[in-house]
Amino acid sequence: MNWAAILGITVILILMVLFEWPKMNKNMKKEKAAFVTITIIGWLLAILLVLFPDMPGPTQFVDMIYRPLGKLLEKQ
Repeated sequence: MNWAAILGITVILILMVLFEWPKMNKNMKKEKAAFVTITIIGWLLAILLVLFPDMPGPTQFVDMIYRPLGKLLEKQ
């Protein structure tokens, strides 16, 4: 089941790239680099969520980082 979801995500990603890439001009190098970077990061996050559905979200990560700072500020 996981492999079907990963395959579906990858197919959607490929269709998205095939649809958007020709619309970008050849001179848009920074935009293309940003598009590729954001697309790959999104693909990796989607795959991670399929493989590890109980993975903590970004708010839990920020809370984990700043909790010691908050406790330090409360003591003062």
